[in-house]
This record gives sequence, structure tokens and C-alpha cells, in this order.
Amino acid sequence: MSAQPPVQKEPVKKSPGLLRSSSVVSLMTLMSRVLGLIRDVVVANYFGARADAFFVAFKIPNFFRRLFAEGSFSAAFVPVLSEYKTQQTEQDVRKLIAAVAGTLLSTLGVLTLVCVAAAPIMTWIFAPGYYKDPAKFQLTAELLRITFPYLLLISLTAFYGSVLNTYGKFAVPSFTPVLLNLVMIFAVVWMTPWFDEPLMALAWGVFLAGVVQFTFQIPFIVRIGMFVRPTFNLRDPGVKRVLILMAPALFGVSISQINMLLDVLLASFLEDGSVSWLYYADRVAQLPLGIFGIALGVVILPSLSMRHAAKDPESFQHTLDWGVRMVMLLGIPASLAFALLAEPLMATIFYRGEVTSYDITKMSYALMAYGSGLLAFMLVKVLVPGFFARQDTKTPVKIGIVAMVLNMVFNVPMAYIWGHAGLALATTMSAFINAGYLYWELRREGVYRASAETKLWIFKMLLANALMAAALIYVNPSIDEWLHFSEWQRAGWTCTLVVLGIVVYAAALLFQGLRLRHLRGPA
Repeated sequence: MSAQPPVQKEPVKKSPGLLRSSSVVSLMTLMSRVLGLIRDVVVANYFGARADAFFVAFKIPNFFRRLFAEGSFSAAFVPVLSEYKTQQTEQDVRKLIAAVAGTLLSTLGVLTLVCVAAAPIMTWIFAPGYYKDPAKFQLTAELLRITFPYLLLISLTAFYGSVLNTYGKFAVPSFTPVLLNLVMIFAVVWMTPWFDEPLMALAWGVFLAGVVQFTFQIPFIVRIGMFVRPTFNLRDPGVKRVLILMAPALFGVSISQINMLLDVLLASFLEDGSVSWLYYADRVAQLPLGIFGIALGVVILPSLSMRHAAKDPESFQHTLDWGVRMVMLLGIPASLAFALLAEPLMATIFYRGEVTSYDITKMSYALMAYGSGLLAFMLVKVLVPGFFARQDTKTPVKIGIVAMVLNMVFNVPMAYIWGHAGLALATTMSAFINAGYLYWELRREGVYRASAETKLWIFKMLLANALMAAALIYVNPSIDEWLHFSEWQRAGWTCTLVVLGIVVYAAALLFQGLRLRHLRGPA
């Protein structure tokens, strides 16, 4: 027998700097989030707080999307794909992609068919409070039948986005959400007159957006040579590993989404408009989270996975430490700004059309609650990859379940006392517990401990934020003045406060010695 030639493995390529990669993702995500905010302003202008039925019908497939596409699936698939890319041949990588694509397509295809057929049951499960209003319940179920196929389309889009991210092509996947916002704005402005029930235009806009997003990424997958025919093969070793890692991660990475759905369920029993108030507040709070927190998590997971595969624990720790510092840099001032400027922000963004001053007040309470937890939400996005990159999905699940149970315990009494804002505050409290527990476990396992440099950063940032808060409180007009300002006056004052906050914060950090070189990630 002749000796078999050694397998030629693809050499590990030097990845672009983390700061540059996260900046690219942040820029694309900024574009998406700004357009998303414009989309929400358009929806609010047309429907105000009457869009509760659509928001429930949209949140249900989005919940499953977070679980199967951006949550547990990505967390399980990216480390395995990174390992194949680093240690196996290109043919092995293509075989893995084909098998995983086939499994995802067949599984979610069946789930989509079942849920579309059982739309009234799904509506009753996720919004039982609507059952007391037959018209609203029926409308929500009809909207859900149209929006739920978005799950299959966006999950395949996220799958190919994970492949592109692993190959260092971060811009395309991070730009894709822009298309959702553009299509939905088109649907509201131009398709609404086509339907007797205007909310149907929004539902069909979601479905059309899924088709556009999926189609957009195909040429880029072809360009890197990874567009392969899906094959259903549960026996494939790579598929088995992804499924094993994915099963516990279904809870671990998506705890915040489960908590959000619990909020919707309980909000369906509260005052009319509660679902819309929570939705609009959450969307504003998600803006900095999406621009930086999620972008950082997207970039850091492949980097940590490759450092773990290369058996380099020191670089692994340095990468996590850098991520925590970046989160602190933005998360602390953003949380503070939401707490101090909730009503001015909501008035500037939404106070027009069908939105009343009462709606602004209710939205602001929810934004204060969600915004105060922004730092915790961002920390979770950075700390969870520290487990997933090492293919440990069980630990975050245990931590997530604890946080989820505590959220449910907090929800009922806090909703009874503070209504919809109490639901948001309960979610924030559970997020802080989640983040603190994740850090404690990483430290206990010897994987990550905040460095002395990071601790010094935190002290400097707290001082800078105190100065920023003092400046904002001194300059900010009263809420009565905000509600009597014209739209241009509100916009001008908001820009003034934002610029003032940034200038004071940046000047305080520069005075304490922070420079751009300190923001660069590990080599």
C-alpha cells in the first residue's frame, strides 16, 4: 500500500484588526439602526399606539429568528466552522456548509408550515390577553400567517451571514438589515392604501423584506466559493456537533428575547397601547446596542474561536478584556443619557401624527427602564462568546435560566406596581444578574479576569460620566417646554444636548490620558 499524502490544511490567515472590523460592522449597523428608527417613526406616524396587533405578529417570528438564526445557531455554528476553516480542507468546509444548510432548511421549513397553520394558537400562547377582544385576536392571527415565513428566509440569510463573517466579510451581513427597513418603509408609505386593513401592508412588507435580504447575500457567498447545494445529513459529524452545541444555547444566548416575549405576554393584559409603548422604547434603547454591542459580539466570536483553536489563552483573555473596555466606553454614557433624556428623546423622535403627549410619557418610562440596563445587555453580548468560542454552551444556559426565572419572578409584582414600565425594569434587573453571573463564572474557570488597566478605565469613565451628567442636567429644558417646541426646535435642542454630552465626555477622558491607541484590540 502506498502512503497517503498528508492532508493540506488551509493556513491560518491573519485576521483584520478587531477595532477595524468592529468599526465596519458598527458603520453598517449604524446605517441599519438609523433607518430602523426612521421606519419606526413612519409606523408611529401612521398608526401610533394602534399597531399592537402587528408588533405581536412581528415579535413571534423575530423571537424564533433570535433563537435559530442570530442566537443559538450562530453561537454553535461559527466556532465549528472556524475550526474546520483553520484545521480542515476546503472540501471539508464546503461539505459542512451543505449539511448544515440542508438541516436548517428542512427543520425551519416544517416549523414554518406548522406555525402558519396554527396561527390562532400561537397568538393565544404569546398574547393571551388579546383573547378578550375577538377582532384584535383575529387580526393578530391573520398578520402572523403573513409574517411567520420571514423566519425561514431570515434564518437562511443569517446562516450565510455567519459564513461570510467567518471569512472576514463583515460588511455584507451587517448591511443586510438595511434592506428590511427600506422595504418596510416602502410598505407603509406606498402599500397601505392597497388594503382595507392598513396593518396588512406592514405584514406583507416583512415577508417581502425576507425575500430581498436572502437574495442579496447569494452573490457574495458565490464569490467566496461557499455556495453549495444543501444536503440533509444528520449523521454528518459537523452537523452533530452544531446540534449538540445548539441545544443548550437555545436558552443561553436568547434569554433577553425570551424576557421580551414575556413582557409582551403580560403587556397584552395591561392598558391598550402597552405593547406599542414597550416596542418603541425598546427600539430606541436598542440603537446603541445594535450599533456597537451586537457589532462587537459579531466580530469577537470568530476571533475568540480562532484563538481557542490555536490554543492561545493569553490572547483569548486579552481579546475579552478589550471587548469589556469597549462596552464600558459606550455603555455607561448611553445608559446615563437614556435615564436623563428619555422624554426629550421620545418627543423628538415620535411626537407627531397619531402619537399623543400621553404616549410620549408612557414611552419615556419604558425607555428609562430599558436604557438603564443597556450596559448589562452589551456586556452579555461580549461575555457569552467567551463560552461559545470554547464550545461551552451549557454554562451560559444555566446562567440564563437563572436570569430568566428571576425575570419572571420580578415581572408580575413590578407590572402590578408600575405597569408596562415595570416589565421593562424587570428585564433590566435580570440582564444585570445575567452579566454579573457570566463574568463570575469566567473568572472562576480562570478564563477571564478584568485587568488592572480595565479597572482603571472604569474609574476614569465614571468620572467622565459624572461631568457629562452635570452638564446635561444644567442645560436640558423642562419637559413642558419640549412638548411645546416645534419639531425643528426639538431636533435642534436634541442635537445640542448630544453634541454637548459627547464633547464633555470625550474631553474628560482625554484630560485623564485616554488616547486612540488605547482603543486598539490585541494583535
